Amino acid sequence: MKAEALEQAQVTYTTDEAYRKSLDYFQGDDLAARVWVNKYALKDSAGTIYEGTPDDMHHRIAGEIARIEERYPNPLSETEVFELIRNFKYIIPQGSPMTGIGNPHQIASLSNCFVIGNDGDSDSYGGIMKIDQEQVQLMKRRGGVGHDLSHIRPKGSPVKNSALTSTGIVPFMERYSNSTREVAQDGRRGALMLSVAIKHPDSEDFIDAKMEQGKVTGANVSVRIDDAFMNAVASGESYQQQYPINSSNPVYQKNIDPTQLWKKIVHNAWRSAEPGILFWDTILRESVPDCYADLGYQTVSTNPCGEIPLCPYDSCRLLAINLFSYVEKPFTSEAYFNWELFKQHIHAAQRMMDDIIDLELEKIDAILEKIAEDPEREELKRTEMNLWLNIQTKAKEGRRTGIGITAEGDMLAAMGLRYGSDEGTAFAVEIHKTIALEAYRSSVITAKERGAFTIFDAKREENNPFIQRLKIADPGLYNDMIEYGRRNIALLTIAPTGTTSLMSQTSSGIEPVFMPVYKRRRKVNPNDKDARVDFVDEVGDSWEEYVVFHPRFKQWMEVNGHDLTKNYAQKELDKLVELSPYYKSTSNDVDYLKKVKMQGEIQKWIDHSISVTINMPSDVTEELVGAVYMEAWKSGCKGVTVYRDGSRSGVLISNDAPKAEETQAESQHTFSTTRPTILAADVVRFQNSKDKWIAFIGLIDGKPYEIFTGFVDDEDGILLPRWVNDGVIIKSREADGSSRYDFQYKNKRGHKTTIEGLSYKFNPEYWNYAKLISSTLRHSMPIEKVVDLINSLQLDEAINTWKNGVARALKRYVPDGTAANKQQCQNCNSTNLHYQEGCLTCKDCGSSKCG
Repeated sequence: MKAEALEQAQVTYTTDEAYRKSLDYFQGDDLAARVWVNKYALKDSAGTIYEGTPDDMHHRIAGEIARIEERYPNPLSETEVFELIRNFKYIIPQGSPMTGIGNPHQIASLSNCFVIGNDGDSDSYGGIMKIDQEQVQLMKRRGGVGHDLSHIRPKGSPVKNSALTSTGIVPFMERYSNSTREVAQDGRRGALMLSVAIKHPDSEDFIDAKMEQGKVTGANVSVRIDDAFMNAVASGESYQQQYPINSSNPVYQKNIDPTQLWKKIVHNAWRSAEPGILFWDTILRESVPDCYADLGYQTVSTNPCGEIPLCPYDSCRLLAINLFSYVEKPFTSEAYFNWELFKQHIHAAQRMMDDIIDLELEKIDAILEKIAEDPEREELKRTEMNLWLNIQTKAKEGRRTGIGITAEGDMLAAMGLRYGSDEGTAFAVEIHKTIALEAYRSSVITAKERGAFTIFDAKREENNPFIQRLKIADPGLYNDMIEYGRRNIALLTIAPTGTTSLMSQTSSGIEPVFMPVYKRRRKVNPNDKDARVDFVDEVGDSWEEYVVFHPRFKQWMEVNGHDLTKNYAQKELDKLVELSPYYKSTSNDVDYLKKVKMQGEIQKWIDHSISVTINMPSDVTEELVGAVYMEAWKSGCKGVTVYRDGSRSGVLISNDAPKAEETQAESQHTFSTTRPTILAADVVRFQNSKDKWIAFIGLIDGKPYEIFTGFVDDEDGILLPRWVNDGVIIKSREADGSSRYDFQYKNKRGHKTTIEGLSYKFNPEYWNYAKLISSTLRHSMPIEKVVDLINSLQLDEAINTWKNGVARALKRYVPDGTAANKQQCQNCNSTNLHYQEGCLTCKDCGSSKCG
């Protein structure tokens, strides 16, 4: 860091000071200001804030990129870089680069995502555990991780150990999922993608795994579907599954009816938005890095959102170009796209991405140095050290980049084009074709100045379909690439840009605008006599409703002379939308089949992949979901995810009325109040303030029936190995007639170990409250209501951490999609909060709170 940057970094701000300064920066956009302060402002481990506005952050990033530029010919200056990234207007480093570049307080990678994997011994327990450790080591450095499970032998296969037969894929899905949840800190959870080939005999179990309540909640799951399977579905012919999946001489194989498995995929996606689909043959066929598969670049899985298919130990950094900013005279009849400026900035963006690889290599050096200096024994550090050495090799050798976009929906609207229309799609395709040609041209120019990536071989790539498209579109570019090589093995993607789009105040990624205008509520202070009351809820709280305009819709209103200060009625708002270019162009308006066709056309000019979600209303049929998936394959998409409104609740909760033949007890899942002698149990660990707690949650049919909690590892507390996550709770009678509860688990040798008398281990006051809470669970009070009850308890300060911890432990069992009543989002004050994987998630702004 330069001396002036270091001097600047010594200025500190309180959270409130940074928020108020950034609120001015974002011109009153409360959500953008809070997102920036909470996620991206430079902080140390104590939470001290060193940046007051994004200008400070952009100066930090510009200084570091300019420092790297000085190593090479024709360097960009710090001022030039700053002007490109300031105000989130043109070029936006995403996520980890924004947080980590020039950050002296954090030893973390600049990569947004990684894929890991094994060779040879990958099906051994050692290989499986090695992946588990590598996943955790990456997540603690803030990276999202993906890996594939197709190498694990199917359930029931013979193994040469005491188990005799393999347990199959699903138990390891749960293991990796739990590891993701455990590595979370301060409400931030790691991100994991698990994939499996449809050809694997356990793929049906994989597809069903997340349909059971509380299972695999720490991972996204996607199925790698090959062309043979899709053709078999279309033709009705049989399909062969086998293990190993790529073997010409498999040890196990079976023929299945593919239509039944296809229907299950479609049904589960309709019910729960998972699994996602990866069209694997399309991915491999189009992949430029797979031209070097024999050199270690064979694609095996994707990052958690699916936009970057990767080989083992490769990673990628992301950057977005704000398409809206290249529309001159937006929302007028004279609007036009500034192609020349756009092309110049694509070149600069690709050059900056290459600089960020150098910055990443410096970060990896710092990580390796820290590992070496750690006081642990060498054998304990070996896996982590080798992991980062492998990542370092791939980063040096391939220099992979991830240029993407944001504001596709706003760009089309500003040009007067309707998202999903033939004209809108044609314009969007031309945009992405231009990005592909100019980014590759920039990579060739950079190779001429800095050298090509070390294994570049034009002969290997000559038949690749993506490279062939570039050759046809621009023969001169192709000839230059043959002569000078290319600096980067692969360059392009379209990632989701959630917080990026909030700060650039645009629509997200390739997606249409979600809603151009909507209403929110803020609670009215009872003492504020002048406040307007528009709504009174069931508990008597008063709320004021106010209209929120999407920033670019607001700009359209200004350009076209509409009053922004007026308190519009709903009919007036509807009329405004009808007059705007956003009419019939929102997420729920766009024709689903046209959207996947648009994605397929754009995918032809993206060498990685596209993260896109097809949003559908709650009443959409399974048949239409299947048709969308089939059209996505035919259109050349590499992957697709369908989200049916409300489907995240999936099988866990239903808004449908119970069928007539169901009894009331069946529809409400009523438990017997006579406790069984033995209950399956989950172990949940948590920390509040400095106190460490443990909860034993007895389950019936996967639902909480009772809960006991206490301190961990103090002289009077529970001593339980960290790796124990489940067991059973056994109820028995003492000689005096009192109840006794023992916890029993299997140790690593498979022998049963018992912790006797949980009631003796806990503070009596905790135990009494636990009995009260268990009683509400046994009488089938909904989990979210139990959580509300716990939060409302008026207890002494001394046991508040216990109360908060019990609520946190039970939240993980609240069915996804359940509305959270009487609570407000801390970012936007919305009351549209729903539970998602134990966290409260705001459907208006997307923020999540897991504490």
